[in-house]
Amino acid sequence: MREKRNTCCFTGHRDISAMTYEQLVRNVEPMVRVLMENGFRYFACGGALGFDTFAATYICSLKQQGYDVKLVLMLPCRDQTAKWSDYSRRVYENILSRADEVIYVSDSYYPGCMQKRNRALVDASAACICYLTSPSGGTKQTVDYAYEKGIPVVNVAMDRRG
Repeated sequence: MREKRNTCCFTGHRDISAMTYEQLVRNVEPMVRVLMENGFRYFACGGALGFDTFAATYICSLKQQGYDVKLVLMLPCRDQTAKWSDYSRRVYENILSRADEVIYVSDSYYPGCMQKRNRALVDASAACICYLTSPSGGTKQTVDYAYEKGIPVVNVAMDRRG
């Protein structure tokens, strides 16, 4: 059963072009494994383009490999994809069909529903994995909120080859 103590949220920018898919996997994989070793099974994403899409796809790939993980989508509204490209909508629909739980924080779009979704992600989680490269914006606000709530945050935007 999903509880805050076994849930980690993902938050990040829409533009993740500074890293390749392989770099993102290399940075996210060890963090997710440590969380799994510590009882985390639920991974929550906000359903946006960019890092959210990467994270949801990554969790789906772990499920496909037989790992005991669940994908939770916490979405800002039902019509979130209204202005997206056909390709992005298809990717979104595929992820939506593979989610174990889908929560809409609002029925329709209104100014502030994205922030409400971001706070819901943090409020439902005991850990946060982020892709943060900008000192402002929604991802920064979400990370700051997680810190305010005492939730540990790991930023995977830095290359961890070291």
